[in-house]
Amino acid sequence: MRAFSVPAFRQITPFAESASRLIIDAGCGTGHSTRALALAYPLAHVIGVDQSAERLSRAPELPDNACLLRAELADFWRLLQAAGWPVEHHYLFYPNPWPKPAHLKRRWHAHPVFPCLLAIGGRLELRTNFSLYAREFQQALHYSGHADASLLQLPAEEPVSPFESKYRDSGHPLYQVIVDLS
Repeated sequence: MRAFSVPAFRQITPFAESASRLIIDAGCGTGHSTRALALAYPLAHVIGVDQSAERLSRAPELPDNACLLRAELADFWRLLQAAGWPVEHHYLFYPNPWPKPAHLKRRWHAHPVFPCLLAIGGRLELRTNFSLYAREFQQALHYSGHADASLLQLPAEEPVSPFESKYRDSGHPLYQVIVDLS
């Protein structure tokens, strides 16, 4: 585990444990998507997680029901599973991760932490502009016993993350994979 992940996780424990509804924004970058989720779900606690202190330093002001955490996602997911916090929604707003075939094992669905991510539960939603990544993620969910995972093209609605705005505005299609892990 990264040296900064465990202390950061301990620091947000009171915030998470006081939540009746918990939403995770995994890989939140600058926290703009965390803010959007917190505003969309005012009765939930939203935790944005990113490993980059530099990206998190550019975060907008967050409402009281949101916080940001600097942690490595694999560490965070392991800690979250061990804590047993009931996660309602889990979002991965990730544009184009590791696009080369040689990088497959770096994508979350081929990473050793993937079973842990699934064990956390809740509604898991991945959004990306990389159709191959979306199809692979859906297939990995099917192989993991979640045949109900759906792959959809996102409508041109209000974007949740900066990457969605960027790719939508440049005419790229956006995809989402959704599965209920409850």
